[in-house]
Parts: sequence; C-alpha cells; structure tokens
Amino acid sequence: MSGAAATVAGLLHDATARLSDALGLERREARIEARALAVHAWGVETAWLIAHDTDRPSPAQAATFHALLEQRLAGRPVAYLTGIREFYGRAFAVGPDVLIPRPETELLVDEALGHLPPGRPLRVLDLGTGSGCVAVTLALERPQAIVTAVDRSPAALALARRNADALRAPVRFLLSDWFDAVAGERFDLIVGNPPYIAAADPHLGRGDVRFEPLAALASGDDGFADLRRIIRDAPAHLAAGGWLWLEHGFEQADGARRLLQEAGFHEVDTRADAAGLPRISGGRVSENFTDGRPCPKL
Repeated sequence: MSGAAATVAGLLHDATARLSDALGLERREARIEARALAVHAWGVETAWLIAHDTDRPSPAQAATFHALLEQRLAGRPVAYLTGIREFYGRAFAVGPDVLIPRPETELLVDEALGHLPPGRPLRVLDLGTGSGCVAVTLALERPQAIVTAVDRSPAALALARRNADALRAPVRFLLSDWFDAVAGERFDLIVGNPPYIAAADPHLGRGDVRFEPLAALASGDDGFADLRRIIRDAPAHLAAGGWLWLEHGFEQADGARRLLQEAGFHEVDTRADAAGLPRISGGRVSENFTDGRPCPKL
C-alpha cells in the first residue's frame, strides 16, 4: 500500500475504485458504500472521515476495513455487513433473515399514511413485515393507529421486535402465514410487500438478492402466487370501506389491478415510484361490506 493510500482519504479512494470496477457501481454509489464500510469498521461518524481524511489508520483499523471491503467485493450487501439500513429517515437493524429495506418501499408507506388521518385509531395490518420497517414507521408516523404486523419467519419477527423496541413503536407482532393468525379480525388498512419474483427469474442469482432470503423474494412460477392469495383473502379481513395496498414488480401492475378487480375491489389504482415505475397497486372494499362479501342492494 502506498503512503497516500494509507491515509483515510487514500483508503476510501482505493475502495471506491475497486467497488466501482468489481460491482459495476457508479462512482458516487461506490463512494457511499466505501464510507459506510469505514464508518462501521471504525465506529465513527461520516463527518469524521472528512475531518480526518489525512490521518493514517492503524494497521488493525486498516485490516478491519479491508476485511469488510473484501466481503462487499464478493457481493455481500453493505446492509448485511453493517447491520443497519435507513428507511424513512430512521435506522433499522437488518440481517440475512430479512429483506433489505429499499427506498421504493417508502412509496407504500406514503400511500398508507394518506389513508390514515392523524388522531384516528384506525387498525392497520402489515403482511410479511420482515425487518418491521413498514409497520414501525406507520406506528411512529401515526401514533393513534393500532398496528399489527405478521410474518411466517420467527427469525424475521425477532428482528422486527428489536427494531420496534429500539424505536419505541407500539406494534403487535404475530407469527402467521399471511392471514392465518388474524382469523376473525378486520382492519381499516392492509399493506404488504410480499414475494413477487418468479422462481426461475435469473435476477435471483444476481446482485444483493443472492444473499437475501429466497422465501421473501420468489413466489411461484409467475411471481403472482402470494399476490393472488393475499388479494383473494384480504376482503374477509377488511372493514367496510377498507383499503389494501401491495408492492409488486414494475411489470406486474396490470396483473395486480386485474386481480384486485376480480376480487371485488373498487377504486383500483397503481402508484409509480420515484423512477416512474409502477410499484404499488391497491383498492378499497365497498362501504356496504360484511362477512367478506358485498351486502346485497336493498
């Protein structure tokens, strides 16, 4: 290692170039990742890296940083290496038992908040909560809401509970295969980010998703298995006039809307993410709605 490379700035410059070349990242993204690894390796704040850019890390510090860097160069996601991912302005603990929260899913939260007027004790169900990022965020943004979150993975639920405790979010967590544990309950809003990738999709073998839990990603031969089940069963768990909103792949919007319409949902629509890609679809059940079926018109 050259003298220049032994400084904080030099280490980060070298790491940025290697990340960009090995993973095909844009330089800005690679620089952000290099800084995140250094912050975690040395237990410092990002501002420290700038203020101490000419400092020379000790051999032990450099070794710790390079050990993390090598894992990232092998493809392991930064969030799993640092154990933290930001979502909706808050830090969430993450690990290989859950999906890494992504900015696109913040759209689901934005839409949900639009259906949760402040100060009202509306009932919310988050399906497949994973790290708990959606449920915890909703509970914190709407303190009067009554939030329940379910997941079929005990490990995921344990992590979600840790996040809720750390952020002091009042969320009820249940071990459940979708609606199984909430039989007989109804909610004013149901949201979810279910698996929606086809089992044979080659993207499952690329990038960060190689390290994420397959059960939280793949959903049958066409990617719609879980979306079909949720949309089919959701009306029996929605209060009159209640809403369902689900995240899906950007090529699945037409199919998701069709499933919602076939299940009797009204005001079916799709919202696009910041990149302009259709990312979530939803609809509401009729105000004349009981026992999972529309009331007959009198």
